[in-house]
Amino acid sequence: MTRLRERAGGRVEVELDGGPWRTVPTNAVVRAGLALGTTLDRETARALGRELRRERALDVAVRALRHRGLSRRRLKERLGARGANAGARAEALGTLERLGLVDDARLAAARAEALAGRGYGDAAIRAALERDGVEEGLVAEALEGLEPEALRARGLLEQEGAGPRTLRRLAGRGFDASVLEELSGFADGA
Repeated sequence: MTRLRERAGGRVEVELDGGPWRTVPTNAVVRAGLALGTTLDRETARALGRELRRERALDVAVRALRHRGLSRRRLKERLGARGANAGARAEALGTLERLGLVDDARLAAARAEALAGRGYGDAAIRAALERDGVEEGLVAEALEGLEPEALRARGLLEQEGAGPRTLRRLAGRGFDASVLEELSGFADGA
């Protein structure tokens, strides 16, 4: 390597034998151990390739998380779909977990709270979290952290009017039939 020139955006222009070769992320250059005078042999090229794959996987993951939280499983699937190999996926996910950007427990609790606030029952919340790729134990913890379903249903009945139409709507939003059956007396004015 005859020259390493820093560029904007965390990139380095690499020159080989006096001519331009590639522009690569600074992190990949550092982690691959590239320096002036380094010979680009097979081992160095493989190290750089590994670091470029890791860097790309991390970039894909960060961009995916920019818009909404994703579970570890969903993020792993997205990275696989974008061509990241198993090592790059594992390293990207590990890095994001260490930074606190991927936290399935926090994601489950926040999503459950948001859905409950929008009038959904436990069954619908459970289904949404499972679709989001959250493991069963964390789904159960998130549901335990919510106000009991019966209290949420009663509040919605008081707010929207206690009648058969509201009960049907709550059933469609994932409230348990036994909870709604208990509240049907309340809806009838009892």
